[in-house]
Amino acid sequence: QDFKDLRALCLSQGLLFEDATFPAHISSIGPTLLPEEKLRQIQWKRPTELQRNPYLIMDGVSRFDIMQGEIGDCWMLAALGSLTLRKQFLENVLPKDQGFQDNYAGIFHFRFWQYGEWVDVVIDDRLPFLNGRYLSVHPRTSNEFWPSLLEKAYAKLRGSYQNLNGGYLSDALVDLTGGVQVQFSLKDPPPDLEEILKAADKSRCLMGCSTSGQSRRNIELRNGIVQGHAYTITGAVKIPYKNGWKHIIRIWNPWGHGEWKGPWSDDSPQWDRVDPEYREALLRNKDDGEFWMSCENFQEQFSWLYICNNTP
Repeated sequence: QDFKDLRALCLSQGLLFEDATFPAHISSIGPTLLPEEKLRQIQWKRPTELQRNPYLIMDGVSRFDIMQGEIGDCWMLAALGSLTLRKQFLENVLPKDQGFQDNYAGIFHFRFWQYGEWVDVVIDDRLPFLNGRYLSVHPRTSNEFWPSLLEKAYAKLRGSYQNLNGGYLSDALVDLTGGVQVQFSLKDPPPDLEEILKAADKSRCLMGCSTSGQSRRNIELRNGIVQGHAYTITGAVKIPYKNGWKHIIRIWNPWGHGEWKGPWSDDSPQWDRVDPEYREALLRNKDDGEFWMSCENFQEQFSWLYICNNTP
């Protein structure tokens, strides 16, 4: 499907695009994502029906725009969260020639790397709702729609929303960058893990991590970490602490809330012993799903680390 031709056709006819190849139908959701009676209740709505003034992007693209919906695609959203930190990759995936303001015809397109080439995926902007709630990613700002539409394009690429329900963070990192990824088991981590993390952060690699457990169950431990879940690594720094140095890692949960409660978390006493200029630069005390933790706790709580870069 050619985005520009289809949009021009819709504009000339005064119609909003309806994508016959990924229709507003149960087949696009998938037969077993939800119980049958719920599948029948799904309604499809365009952003223009939901908001008086929708935008594709408002004030730039940020990981904090993303809040995971009912679909278990944390593996893809964790990769997407990392992508938002690397603008040079992002422009590949999210072409700039579209929006709700100019030449709006209910059609959008996104690009993903598949089998050695960039594939352009065209969608219409009808989004699935169940009982008035987003089935898909919901925007933190109610009228910003890039996360929901990008997720829909990825669901189309994969065949259905159901096919996003469980997957590998490593696959999503490659699909969003065309890059090369490497995985480290944290049960048997490399001895220089702290240096690897710091170097990867400095080289502007995309990074993510995951916990072991059943992804279908989403059990949140008392310490705030979710089992069978994927997270984004958004920073790795070494800071002066007490009489030495401390390696700490910043991690983001694609739910958009739900944080680690142990040492170096938002309210932890460790921050009281950090120089105020470091504390002000690093600590955002908000329930936004993002938190710091020590390298030791990171290795205990997570099972895999993923690093992806555009070159080896």
